[in-house]
Amino acid sequence: MQVQLRPFNFAEAVARAGLTPAGQPLGSPVAPKPEVKAPSFGDAMTQALKSVSAQQNEASRLQREVQLDNPTVSLEETMVSMQKAQIGFQAALQVRNRLVSAYSEIMNMQV
Repeated sequence: MQVQLRPFNFAEAVARAGLTPAGQPLGSPVAPKPEVKAPSFGDAMTQALKSVSAQQNEASRLQREVQLDNPTVSLEETMVSMQKAQIGFQAALQVRNRLVSAYSEIMNMQV
C-alpha cells in the first residue's frame, strides 16, 4: 500500500476559504468551483484491499517460481515480497479490527 502526500499549498487554502492573502475576507463572494467528487472512505478501503491482494498474489507467484527453480527469481526478492504482503495484510487487519470496535461502541451508545 502506497501513501502519497502532496505539499500544502497555502495560497490555494486561503483562496478556498474566501480570504485574501493577508487573511481578510474578500469583498465579493468567490465563484464556486465545479464540484469534484472526493474519494470516500469506502473507495480508499477498496483500493487498499485490492493493493494487499495484489501483493499477496505477487508473493505467491514468486514462491511458486522459487519452488520450480526458476533462475530469474531470487530467494531474497521472494522473501521481501512475502514480508511486504504480510505487513500489508496486518495493516488491513488492524484497520478492520478498529472499524469493528468503533461500530460496536456506536451500537452500544445510549440514545
